[in-house]
Amino acid sequence: MSKALNFTEGKVFSPLIKFIVPILLALFLQSMYGAVDLLVVGQFGNAADVSAVSTGSQVMTTITVVITGLTMGVTILIGQKLGEGQPKEAGYAVGSGLCIFAILAIIITVFGISLAGPISKFMHAPAEAFDKTVDYVRICSGGAIFIVGYNIIGGIFRGLGDSKTPLITVTIACISNIIGDLIFVAVFNMGVAGVAYATVIAQAISVVLSLFIIKRRGLPFEFSPKTSIKFHKGITSKILKYGTPIALQDGLVHLSFLVIMIIGNSMGVVASAGIGVAEKLVGFIMLIPMAFSQGSSAFVAQNYGAKKYERAKKVLLYSISSSLFCGAIMFYITFFHGYILAGIFSTDTEVILASWDYLKAYAIDCLFTAIMFSMVGFFNGCGKTTFVMIQGIVGAFLVRIPVSYMMSKIVPVSLFNVGLATPISTFVQVILCGIYFIFISKQLSNTKVEDVVIDNIACIDSVK
Repeated sequence: MSKALNFTEGKVFSPLIKFIVPILLALFLQSMYGAVDLLVVGQFGNAADVSAVSTGSQVMTTITVVITGLTMGVTILIGQKLGEGQPKEAGYAVGSGLCIFAILAIIITVFGISLAGPISKFMHAPAEAFDKTVDYVRICSGGAIFIVGYNIIGGIFRGLGDSKTPLITVTIACISNIIGDLIFVAVFNMGVAGVAYATVIAQAISVVLSLFIIKRRGLPFEFSPKTSIKFHKGITSKILKYGTPIALQDGLVHLSFLVIMIIGNSMGVVASAGIGVAEKLVGFIMLIPMAFSQGSSAFVAQNYGAKKYERAKKVLLYSISSSLFCGAIMFYITFFHGYILAGIFSTDTEVILASWDYLKAYAIDCLFTAIMFSMVGFFNGCGKTTFVMIQGIVGAFLVRIPVSYMMSKIVPVSLFNVGLATPISTFVQVILCGIYFIFISKQLSNTKVEDVVIDNIACIDSVK
């Protein structure tokens, strides 16, 4: 039987970094799925192929982040239950989570396959790339069960403090995806459909491998398929309580990026391909703050469950400082040398220049997301996911979408100006997070005082 890591004792910084590094590598390799797809069609296809893959993968990414958001409900609850010393409840969290996501997989499959055409139309996919975009969305939706399965299993491992196992499985899946892309596209000339099939097959391999590892190692608490896999009263509602706001926030945030993609698609196939390439690069650029967000959530969850609030705040401090240091480096590389990065995914000079223009705005965002993502991870670990949802919606719909739309109306239209909507919205979210952190710090301080009083009363009673 495997053993869950204890984050409530000992040092903070070094265990945090050791936990986050495998998460970062796993996120990197997961991002390679779409990146390799785009890279292969960029080398063996044309601008229409690049546009189709970038638009279709953006849709599937939005679906994936919603799933990942929901799995955070499982991650947080497992971490809190282990911190509280209730392993049986942690097992129930796993069982209830599996039931929730089984239903979700069916819904995504049915709607994704049947609505691939309307979705592509909504995305304003260029005429040259429309049919290929439909094929990509339809094929990937057919493999939704593997996308969902991978994310729920990853959420369970993170809740246990295990970030290394998902790294192993995603590494093998990424290698499988690269091999599949080269075979289907370079050898059999299947184009966009080929990279979609390769992605689904790679996800399936990852899920099967993860299940094999779980069966061999076991879980650090009692888990029986007959008694654990069902909708446990109280547990199911808590998973949805924690996960739904995160999923809704992440989904709506990515919906705002879809709106920007729609704006780019309406500007022509070059702008569409340029934004598509940039978005793939952004997926890598933002990996470090994303890793700190996920890692600190699991770390904070255990300490919050153990009522070690000051230790949880230390996690936030280390997370922000480390992420901000890395963000400054990414700013320099992206802003001044973004054309080199864009050239990795396309040989078309116009597409490269369009992509670099858009990337310059994201370079600025590297500094703000280092702070915002770490604070979101802290709030998620504390179970304050409703606020996370609210600040995300404010940033997406009250700032990012309106600003990007207004920028698209300024003549001459600049992808840099359109992209500025993102760092502006993140800056607003940082301010909101800072205000809420002050508020929650006071709450935690009052709770700590109350706990001390209760403990003292208990001691006096025991003496009597």
